[in-house]
Amino acid sequence: MPILQHLIYEKKVSIAYVSINRPRSLNALNRATMEEIRSVMEDARDDDAIRGVIVTGAGDEAFAAGADITEIASLSPIQAEAFTRCGQATLDLIEQLGKPVIAAVNGFALGGGSEVAMACTLRLATENAAFGQPEVKLGAIPGFGGTQRLPRLVGKGSF
Repeated sequence: MPILQHLIYEKKVSIAYVSINRPRSLNALNRATMEEIRSVMEDARDDDAIRGVIVTGAGDEAFAAGADITEIASLSPIQAEAFTRCGQATLDLIEQLGKPVIAAVNGFALGGGSEVAMACTLRLATENAAFGQPEVKLGAIPGFGGTQRLPRLVGKGSF
């Protein structure tokens, strides 16, 4: 397991705890954070002693307030595609982990943060939790699979 810079990862008894630890940026998801999430999820998946995973955000303001806009702004189109594919692969791994993954949502779960929560087996939210996909107001789509996961979770509705 590599040294983690953006996560706190602990195993207690049979539960793996993953905390996105970038509270100054409201736990924004940059490429390094997504790669660390993938790494710890693979570790939890492969550890037979682990029976489930709980994912949360450090601090009390945000679970994860979406992709790290400062990083995205500096990416070339090819790098942006690679970042999106990294996010998609990470969330696919969470969704198909083979063990329950619980999102403990404390505060903002926006954009990519909302997509992380949607990839989990179950979402538990505090009273101050707020979910959203604000990128659609900018003409962008939820790039980590949210366009597919959201209608599966809440239904398409009828008009």
